[in-house]
Amino acid sequence: MTTISQEPTRARRSPWSEVLVPEMWASLAIAVIWLSVLFAAVFGPDIVNTTAGGDRSVVPSAVIVAGFAFFATWVIARHGFGGRRKT
Repeated sequence: MTTISQEPTRARRSPWSEVLVPEMWASLAIAVIWLSVLFAAVFGPDIVNTTAGGDRSVVPSAVIVAGFAFFATWVIARHGFGGRRKT
């Protein structure tokens, strides 16, 4: 005699479970970091260095901000997109 087994019932997920995903927040944080670099490049001041000999160099402040943004992106991506450690 054979019987047909029922399909397992699937638990309903709340609509907030899709919003609270860590990868989404990491992506949002990285996007905001690079938008701040964009605004620093467009609206930020320049770093001006003048020597005693009269030489003058100008560097956009976005270069420094981009350096910090690179390291922040690295850290956020590693923690936000990295695999979960099982203890």
